[in-house]
Amino acid sequence: MHQLLRIAWIGILVTLIVQILNRAGREDMAMLTTVAGLAIVLMLVVTLVAELLTNVQSIFGLY
Repeated sequence: MHQLLRIAWIGILVTLIVQILNRAGREDMAMLTTVAGLAIVLMLVVTLVAELLTNVQSIFGLY
């Protein structure tokens, strides 16, 4: 649950920064901020999926 809240806060923060950068006319930096936020969230999601698969593996006694 903690990781999901972290992902939500990253999304809110990135959205806020992108809006500010777009209003300032820095669309290129806004796009880089979006890509950086996406990369961070994807890394968090990969760890969550790995943890899920480990739990499923231990529950069902797979290898």
